[in-house]
Amino acid sequence: MKQTNKAKRVHSAESIAKMADRGVDVSRFFTNRGKMMKPIQRVNVDFAGDMLRELDQAASELNVSRQAVIKVFLRQVLDQRELANQARRSR
Repeated sequence: MKQTNKAKRVHSAESIAKMADRGVDVSRFFTNRGKMMKPIQRVNVDFAGDMLRELDQAASELNVSRQAVIKVFLRQVLDQRELANQARRSR
């Protein structure tokens, strides 16, 4: 009879923390292959109705959420601003 591989059990961060609190070696859960993510801060922003409609239209065309559109557009503007600042400093 063919043997099937058992699926690896995925442990939550909470269960790993509890094991560590009990003194269990949890080093096998840490591979150092990931990258540290900074905490995300939630903010509230007010938009005019016309701007919301434009954002929703862009989100619809790109088939992504409104939040994704806002993040991408804002990232583009901040990158452009940084490039302009670098060009100004290099003169």
